[in-house]
Amino acid sequence: MIAATGTLDASQVWAWLGEVPDPEIPVISVVDLGIVRAVDVTADACVVTITPTYSGCPAMQVIADAVTDALREHGVQNVTLVTQLSPAWTTDWMSDQGKAKLKGYGIAPPQQQVIDISGLRGGVKRLPVPKLEVICPNCGSNHTQLTSQFGSTPCKALYKCIDCREPFDYFKCH
Repeated sequence: MIAATGTLDASQVWAWLGEVPDPEIPVISVVDLGIVRAVDVTADACVVTITPTYSGCPAMQVIADAVTDALREHGVQNVTLVTQLSPAWTTDWMSDQGKAKLKGYGIAPPQQQVIDISGLRGGVKRLPVPKLEVICPNCGSNHTQLTSQFGSTPCKALYKCIDCREPFDYFKCH
């Protein structure tokens, strides 16, 4: 609920949003995934800025509804969602905690940084892509092999582990 003073607290809103699961990978929150870009609060209103993981992501309306519902359940009735497309979402925005949750769920998290976002005013610079070494989330082996560029969702690829012989999804770097 809104604080006894009747004002919203941005850190509390971030905490509430940290409990909103991604609809495609429910073990990770929309905050850990890096979809929630900003939270601005006033005495009685909240503006949440979200960025889709990729253009045309089918889960964005579900995410938008879940964010709005979560805030309304906590007494925030005046909620505005802003969709920000630039800069485009990158797996670099995923939290370390979120990456650990992916691994614990059996999905290999992104393995390297792909975009230099240190100087966005000068433009986004793609980093050189080193040879990808995907680590098996089941046994920790780096003896893995790409099976398909597309896994259970378009943002994941399907791999198999040569050592434990288990298939697994890899959350592709974007």
